[in-house]
Amino acid sequence: MSNFWSKTKDVLSQIFGYLQRIGKSLMLPVAVLPAAAILLGIGYWIDPAGWGGESVVSNFLVKSGAAIIDNMSIIFALGVAYGLSKDKDGAASISGLVAFLVFTTLLSTGSAANFLGTLTDSQELAFDKINNQFIGIVSGVIGGHAYNKFSKVELPRALAFFSGRRLAPIMTSFITMILSIPLLFVWPIFFGWLVSFGTWMSGLGAFGAGLFGLFNRLLIPFGLHHALNSVFWFDMIGIADITNFLNNTGTAGVTGMYQAGYFPIMMGGLIGAALAMIHTAKPEKRENVASIMIAAGFASFLTGVTEPIEFAFLFVAPLLFVVHAVLTGVSMFIAATIPAMSGFAFSAGLIDLILQARNPLAVNWWILPILAVAFGVIYYFLFRLLIVKLNIMTPGREDDDAVTEGSVKLSHFERAQKFLAALGGKENITESDHCITRLRLRVANPDLIDDAALKAAGATGVMKQKNNVQVVVGTQVQFVADEFDKLIK
Repeated sequence: MSNFWSKTKDVLSQIFGYLQRIGKSLMLPVAVLPAAAILLGIGYWIDPAGWGGESVVSNFLVKSGAAIIDNMSIIFALGVAYGLSKDKDGAASISGLVAFLVFTTLLSTGSAANFLGTLTDSQELAFDKINNQFIGIVSGVIGGHAYNKFSKVELPRALAFFSGRRLAPIMTSFITMILSIPLLFVWPIFFGWLVSFGTWMSGLGAFGAGLFGLFNRLLIPFGLHHALNSVFWFDMIGIADITNFLNNTGTAGVTGMYQAGYFPIMMGGLIGAALAMIHTAKPEKRENVASIMIAAGFASFLTGVTEPIEFAFLFVAPLLFVVHAVLTGVSMFIAATIPAMSGFAFSAGLIDLILQARNPLAVNWWILPILAVAFGVIYYFLFRLLIVKLNIMTPGREDDDAVTEGSVKLSHFERAQKFLAALGGKENITESDHCITRLRLRVANPDLIDDAALKAAGATGVMKQKNNVQVVVGTQVQFVADEFDKLIK
C-alpha cells in the first residue's frame, strides 16, 4: 500500500509540475493585456458615454485595444507554444498558430456539419465556440511539444530544406489533423460540462463570485488557478467576464463580478498582511523584513502582483493563506452584492482601477478603494493576532531566519550568484525558466537546496515538488533570471 501511495504521489507531482509549466507559459500572452487596458481605458476616459461613437480619437484607441482582446485565443496559441519551447524560438509560435488554425477550421460549425451530418443544438453551440482561449492553450501545448520533438530532426538530403525548425509546424499540422477526429466527438461533451459548471456557479450570483475568489486563491500553490480563470474570465463558455467588461458588451452591475472583489484585497488586504508581518518580526530583523514587504506591498497596490507577499506566508503559515483565501471570497461576495464593479486587463491594482474608472460597466467603482481600507484593517489585526497567538514563523520571526539579510543591496548578478550557490551549483540545474515573479527550475538533487540561503539572498518563498523548484523573486525576476542563465550556461 505504501508503494502505491508513493507512486501516486510521484504521478501527481509530475502532473502538477506539468500544469505549472503551462501556467508559466500563459504569463507571456497575459502580459499583452495591459496594452489593451491602456488603450481601452484612455478611450473610455475620452468618450465614456459614446464609447468611441462620439470621438474619432476614442474610437481609434478603443478599436486598437479591442484588436488585442478579441484575438486572445490566437495570442494564447502563440505565447504558450513559445513558453513551452526549450530554446524559446519563434518557430515554436508558428507551430502553435498552425495547430490553432487547423483546429478552428476542422472543428468549425460548417466543417463539423459536413463530417457528422445534422448537428444538435448543443453540438452547434459547442462548435460555434471553438475559437476560444482553451483551444488556444491546447494549440500552444501541441505546437510547443511538436517543436521540442522535431526541431532538431535532420531529414534525408533530398528533403533537407524541411529539416529542423521548418519541420515542426509541418508535423504540428498532421498531429492536429489526427487529434481533430476524436475532438469532433469529445469537444461537445467537454464543452457541455464546462457550460453546466459555469452556469451553476454563475447562477449563484454573488455567492458564486465568492466561491470563485476562494478557489482561485486556494489553487495558486498548485498553479491551477489559470484553468479556473479561463472559464470565467475569457470566452470559453460565454461568461467572458474580462472580455465583456473591456469591450463594454456585458451587463451593468453584473459584468465584472468575477474581478471587482480582488481590488480591495490587492490594494488593501495584502498591504495589511504585509504590515502585520513587519510589526511581528523580531526588532533586529524588522528593517530587512520591512524593505521586502514594502516593495512587495507597493507592487500589489499599484499593479496587483501579489505573489511576493502571498508566498512569504504560504508555506510557513498555510493557515494564514486559508484565511486569505476566505477573505478574498468574502470581498468578492461583498463587491458583487453592492454591486461595486470594475475590471482589469492585467490585475486588480491601482493602475487598472484608474484606467477602467470611466468604463460604462464600472458601476460604483469608487466603493472599492473604501473596501480596500476596510480589508487592510481586517487583515492587519487578524494576521497580527494569529501570528502572535499561534507563534507563526512568518519572515523575521524564526531563530535561524536569515531572511533577506543584506539582500536589498544586491545587484541582479549578485543575487543570481547567491541563488545558484544555494541551489547546489550549476551542475544541479537541469532546466531553468521563469514566469512573472518566480524562477522555475528543475534540479538533479533537491536535497542540495539551501532554503535559508535562498531567503537570505532575497527570495520571499521557495516551493519544491520532487525535482521541480520555484523561487519567488518578485517582479524583477526577469533580470535575475537573465543573469542566472548566463551563470549556468
